[in-house]
Amino acid sequence: MAGGDPAPVPSAPSGLPPDTIHPVRRWLRTTLSRIVAWVFCRALFRPRLVDRDRLPGTPAIYCFNHLSWIDPFVLMATLPFRPRLMFFGPKEEDMGVGGRNRLMAWTGATIPYRPGKNDLLEATRRVHGAIAAGRVVAIAGEGRIQPFETHLRPLSEGAAYFALRERVPVVPIAIGGTSWFGFCRRVTVRIGDPIPPDGRPNRDGVDALTARCQAALGAMVAAQPDVGRPGPFGRWLTELFNEWPEGSRTEAESAERARVAGSSGQATAG
Repeated sequence: MAGGDPAPVPSAPSGLPPDTIHPVRRWLRTTLSRIVAWVFCRALFRPRLVDRDRLPGTPAIYCFNHLSWIDPFVLMATLPFRPRLMFFGPKEEDMGVGGRNRLMAWTGATIPYRPGKNDLLEATRRVHGAIAAGRVVAIAGEGRIQPFETHLRPLSEGAAYFALRERVPVVPIAIGGTSWFGFCRRVTVRIGDPIPPDGRPNRDGVDALTARCQAALGAMVAAQPDVGRPGPFGRWLTELFNEWPEGSRTEAESAERARVAGSSGQATAG
């Protein structure tokens, strides 16, 4: 994103990707996926939605922390059916690769972003189309999974950018309890206060709104308790679809500890 204002996007919901599926079938897929997620998550966890009244009930950008592959399904199982929930990402060249990606694509709840294709303009149009159609768009602000419940990596600028461009609030959402799967373990989805889209969608505006969201979501996750490791089946299920950029959870934990230590050292030196 440059320092100036981006070019305008279409004002109609035509920014949504072409859909060759009949609307009735699409509605059935969306409804079925939400019902299955509701049943599956309640069979495995004890999910709870906290501070639901903070949800604006209108188009918005949801920015959530990301602890495991199941987080989108937890949100599908706990958030209200209306407005319709869409997810920005995952960042994949081909959504047909991998069981998780194929499942998310089948639900019709994704706005894919292909990082190797310079796809920002197309992705922006799709987000615009979703917002114009009265939907909410959820973004994993860290851009990757995080091994620790109480940590939050620096947020990407996407949530703030889309919120400022579409003039909708950013809603921080803290997911707790999914870093390790445990049968009947409490999983919490906590809603933060919506952050209004003050400013313009340029560098200064995006940086300021990102910082506000970082502070709000960071405080929310810092108050969450870390969870213990489950038995062999729980560990297997947890890691079934997790993708660690470092190669493994152990390496991701070491890298995250080093990042936090480095950040603390810089803050002390400053």
